[in-house]
Amino acid sequence: MSSTAPWWRSAVIYQVYIRSFADGNGDGVGDIAGIRSRLPYLKSLGIDAIWINPWYKSPMADHGYDVADFREIDPQFGTMAEAEALIEEAHRHGIRVIPDIVPNHVSDQHKWFQAALAAGPGSPERERFVFRPGRGPDGAEPPNDWMSCFGGPAWTRLSDGQWYLHLFAPEQPDLNWEHPDVRAEFEDILRFWFSRGVDGFRIDVAHGLVKHPELPDLPPRSDPDAPAPAERVPHPHWDRDEVHEIYRAWRRVADEFPGDRSFVAEAWADGPGRLANYVRQDRLHTAFNFDFLMTSWDAQQLREVIDSSLTTLGSVGAPATWVLSNHDVTRHPSRFGRKVVKKWVANELYRPEGPLDFELGTRRARAAALLMLALPGGAYVYQGEELGLPEVEDLPDEVLQDPCWERSGHTDRGRDGCRVPIPWSGQEAPFGFSPDGATGEPWLPQPALWKDHSVEAQTGDATSMLELYRRALHLRRGLPALGEGDMTWLDAPAGVLAFTREPGFVCVVNLSAEPYPLPEHTSVLLASGPVEDGLLPQDHAVWLAR
Repeated sequence: MSSTAPWWRSAVIYQVYIRSFADGNGDGVGDIAGIRSRLPYLKSLGIDAIWINPWYKSPMADHGYDVADFREIDPQFGTMAEAEALIEEAHRHGIRVIPDIVPNHVSDQHKWFQAALAAGPGSPERERFVFRPGRGPDGAEPPNDWMSCFGGPAWTRLSDGQWYLHLFAPEQPDLNWEHPDVRAEFEDILRFWFSRGVDGFRIDVAHGLVKHPELPDLPPRSDPDAPAPAERVPHPHWDRDEVHEIYRAWRRVADEFPGDRSFVAEAWADGPGRLANYVRQDRLHTAFNFDFLMTSWDAQQLREVIDSSLTTLGSVGAPATWVLSNHDVTRHPSRFGRKVVKKWVANELYRPEGPLDFELGTRRARAAALLMLALPGGAYVYQGEELGLPEVEDLPDEVLQDPCWERSGHTDRGRDGCRVPIPWSGQEAPFGFSPDGATGEPWLPQPALWKDHSVEAQTGDATSMLELYRRALHLRRGLPALGEGDMTWLDAPAGVLAFTREPGFVCVVNLSAEPYPLPEHTSVLLASGPVEDGLLPQDHAVWLAR
């Protein structure tokens, strides 16, 4: 890759779920002070940037994704001065900073929504949101049949009779992106943070924002096995074409600032073709590759996703990105440690089936890491992924905090299992997450097995997940073949993925049931596990020089 290419085309970005990364003040909740204390660790890991989940002022109905003020840091996490110091310190370590931005909705405590409540039906203040009269006798039924992503109807009725839209929790009213105030406000927010040195933004629910003006009922759910319709039927509130006008304007704002400022979209789209619309030259820079994340541990499916991603995104000049886990999905060692009977479907939570074979899941996760980091483009590492953390599946009901738990009537346990505070050191909780003498318990309880997964326990152990990630990330930085560029598949039997990248690099991943003879090479650069007699075992991966 050319050294003059923008950094984001090949970056490895580490996701910091701020509540669970590191607690600097001892209250049991991660914060900016905690992140600052761990910058040397992040530098030593070999990542290029950090994406920080929302740190703005918030009532925390959805752990920060209900923003009350985008220009203030929530006191639970620190101060604006601390945020600015973090940005400066990270830059000194060679680490870029990408905060989250949440444009689909705000908190019900946001000054705009409070003004809308006070102003009443028909007021200009309500036009910034989606207020409608109800249906049926006395307007007692919601305006349409849309459902909240957290369970239940996507509408809440006020005492004055009007309903307001919230595609997530009732505490997260959706904004009306047809209103000029909304568009101007978010462009100003972008400039506010760009001027303070952030290097880009991760856009939450980037495929949302725009709704069909008539708010029609949802179309009938199609049979996933039925042939695709000749023409795509636009969804009334997801991935509508009109959203791209917004992102063209955002791109112009980013281009006002030096230093290759960039956006990454959390966009759930129907395949790479729709995803490519978000990353055309005049729009956003990159987008998460959820097709890759949702694919089963199956060689044919993985190859199809890799090919379609590279081809489609490359056709619009955008790099691919690769991701295995994040704060919204089951950690991948626990996904890979089970028999998956069908491919995960977008906008449906992953449902693990059967008992967990964690040894199997870990072995596959090690191989998946080498696959991901060898592919052309950029990659994302979710905090604790480099420690091989499993999903915490036995959290007591009484500690669950995800809105999904209550909104689903206690049928969906939500996302807390992948958000448990990560372990740094020691033999018992809080495992170095909080400082010695801390008075607050971690906001979610940590399992006893965390002691074997801590940074301290794994550092220096050549067989550990942490050292595998460290070696892979440092090799990735040093090898001219890796990062952005091309790849060429090698002939291989079913169940084996093998490809070359020039100059002189080969990656092989064996998902078949039989050991696979390594192709011609001069040396083994890195392997996910022992390779003996030139045979790559099942569920292993290797990087070769040739």
